[in-house]
Amino acid sequence: MTRGLCRDCFATFDAAGTAPRCPDCDSPRVVHHAELEQLAIAHIDCDAFYASVEKRDDPSLRDKPVIVGGGKRGVVSACCYIARTYGVRSAMPMFKALKACPDAVVIRPDMQKYVAIGREIRKMMRDITPLVEPLSIDEAFLDLSGTERLHGHSPAATLAWLCHRIEADTGLTASVGLSYNKSLAKIASDLDKPRGFALIGRSEARQFLAGRPVSLIWGAGPALQRRLARDGVRTIGQLAAMDEADLVARYGSIGRRLAWFSRGEDDRAVVPDRPTKSVSAETTFDRDVAAPDALARILWRLSEKVSARLKAADLVGRTVTLKLKTADFRILTRNRSLAQRSQLAEVIYRTALPLLEAQCDGRAFRLLGVGVAGLAHRDDLDENPGLIDGLDPAADRAELVERTMDKLRSTFGKDAVIKGRGWPGNVRTRPGTGSSEDP
Repeated sequence: MTRGLCRDCFATFDAAGTAPRCPDCDSPRVVHHAELEQLAIAHIDCDAFYASVEKRDDPSLRDKPVIVGGGKRGVVSACCYIARTYGVRSAMPMFKALKACPDAVVIRPDMQKYVAIGREIRKMMRDITPLVEPLSIDEAFLDLSGTERLHGHSPAATLAWLCHRIEADTGLTASVGLSYNKSLAKIASDLDKPRGFALIGRSEARQFLAGRPVSLIWGAGPALQRRLARDGVRTIGQLAAMDEADLVARYGSIGRRLAWFSRGEDDRAVVPDRPTKSVSAETTFDRDVAAPDALARILWRLSEKVSARLKAADLVGRTVTLKLKTADFRILTRNRSLAQRSQLAEVIYRTALPLLEAQCDGRAFRLLGVGVAGLAHRDDLDENPGLIDGLDPAADRAELVERTMDKLRSTFGKDAVIKGRGWPGNVRTRPGTGSSEDP
C-alpha cells in the first residue's frame, strides 16, 4: 500500500491512486511512496545557500540573478536558481559567468555570516537526531533510525517538520533526499530542488540507477569517468551487470565501491563529528603578483586567518602547506612538518615563508593559499602547542605577543592590532577560503 505524507501539516495517510492533495488540509505538497515509513537515512541540502542568504537579507534581489563570488579573476562560489538558467554554475570562472549572465548582481562572500546561519541549521538538525554528519556549512547526512517513538512520527514526517522549521526560523529553504543508505539519499536530494523531498526505496533502487550516468556514484570523479568511458561503461546499469572481481581487477580498490554502489548497496554509517582534517585560507589576485614582499605580506594575513580558525576550534596542527597557482593555471603545493603541533600565526607564517621564497624566481602568481593539516585537539596533547622552539626565550616572547594580540582583538575587534608585515599594501585580492573544518 502506498503511503502519503503532507509536507505542510505533516499528516500521513493511505494514498491509493496517489491522491494529489492532502485529505486533511487540501495542500498539494504531498509525497507518495510505498516505503515512506521504512526509510530513515537522509541527506539535507539548503537550496542555493549563499545566494539565498543574500536574497533573504536584501529583498530587492529576489527576482534578480545573484552570483556570490568576487573579482574577474575569481570563481563563482554560489549562484541562485535564476542565474543557473543562464548557465552559471559553482566553480565557474567569474569572467565566464558574467559573459553568460551580464546582468547578474555579484556579491562578495561573507563567510562569517554563512557559518553563523549554518550553525543555526545544524542545531535544528541535532534537535531531531544526534546522528548528524556534516558535509559542508549547509548540508549533512542524518540517521533517524529509532526516532519514531521520540517524535511520534515517521522519519519522513519529522524531516518535513524540520524543513518547515528551517524555513520559518531562517527564511531559507532546504531539499531532502530520503533512502536506506547514504549514497542514495545524496542522489535523491538533488532530484527535486528547490524545496524538494524525494525518496528512493529498496524495491526500486536498481531500476532507478540503471540508466543513470556513472558520475552519480560517490567517488567517481572525472578521471575515473573517462577511464570507464574508454572501456565502454557509461551507465550505472552497465556497472551493475559486471562481476565485482572483474571491476576490482580492472580499477583497483575503487572497483569494489563501483560494484556495491551500482547495486544500491552502501554500508557506510552516518558518523557525527567527523574529525577536521585541515584548515586553510586562500586568495585569488585581481592581477598576477610576482613581488616577493607583496606575496609575503599576503601570506601573513592568510596565516592569521588560519590561526584564528584553529584557535576558535581549539585545534593544533603538524603540517603547514603552501599553495600557489601560476599565471598559466598550474597549481603548486609544498609542505613542511613542524617539530611540534601549533596553532599560532607566527609559526604558520615562519614555516610557509621559506616555501614561498623558494618559488619566487620571477614567476607571477594568480593565487596564494596556506593551510594546516595533521590536526588534533589542543587539550588532548601533552606537548605545548607553541612556537617551533619551545626553549627559545625569543620564541616565548613571540607567543606571548600573539596571545596578547588575540585578547585585544577579541575585545576591540579584529583590526585593533596589526603587525607591520600585515599592513595593507597595494595588491588587490579576491578573498576566498578553503577549509574542511566543521563550521
